[in-house]
Amino acid sequence: MAPKSSLKVALQTSISNPGKKTSVSADSPFRSTKPKPILITVKEPEVVSEKSEDSDVEDDDHLYGFSTDEDDSSDDDAAAGEDIDVGRLPTVAKDDAIVKRKLEKAKRHPTQDRGVIYMGCLPHGFYEDQLKGYLSQFGDVTRLRISRNRKTGRSKHHGFVEFDSASIAQIVAETMDNYLLMGHILKCKMIPKEKVHPELWVGANKKWKAIPRDQIVRKEHNKPRTQESIRKAEKRLIQRENERKRKLAEVGITYNFDAVSYKKKLKTVAS
Repeated sequence: MAPKSSLKVALQTSISNPGKKTSVSADSPFRSTKPKPILITVKEPEVVSEKSEDSDVEDDDHLYGFSTDEDDSSDDDAAAGEDIDVGRLPTVAKDDAIVKRKLEKAKRHPTQDRGVIYMGCLPHGFYEDQLKGYLSQFGDVTRLRISRNRKTGRSKHHGFVEFDSASIAQIVAETMDNYLLMGHILKCKMIPKEKVHPELWVGANKKWKAIPRDQIVRKEHNKPRTQESIRKAEKRLIQRENERKRKLAEVGITYNFDAVSYKKKLKTVAS
């Protein structure tokens, strides 16, 4: 351990000359044990502009044919009343040379059995008339049915189509499977004859008509009440009022219901 006199001299020197380095012996307790700092050079990241000058596509644009999150909504009845011009859609049977040759060969050698296909992921507004009009480019559509909700009548986005020839149905299933139509990738599969349910075509080839349930409920609610319906409503409301009086009496609360009695109001309405 360093003597006290040497420590005192070192302290006085450092106080009087703060900028001057003071040499301390190796065995002194003031010997610095702090390691030398290591300098690390950090490269600043380059700032990339949101829109490049060489870019031809803006950020808010999207590929044509693909729907965005805003467009891909589950409420399909928003487009139920819109008329989709099927004639403006691309015709696969005419544009694709391979499919065209297959269809010509199938029409020259038609089969006796009819073919049934399943179509899923149908776009909004693409219903019975539109589907039949579009698939008629391949061949004659004999029956068609789109699955709908029994209560609301909304489309479930899948249906079944029957062609007069099984060979044509097979070509349609191979061509339209994973086909991009109106922003939706279609799913199309051939259904074997033995797996076609006998009740599959119940309600097929019928014009679907929307049921105005809001108008029906409004009309039912606003229709004039008979004396019998008023009596039943009075009885039901009085029973509820007596039940509330009983619960209040159990907890020791006294309340007069005469001013707001249901019976008084209903008698006034009935008269």
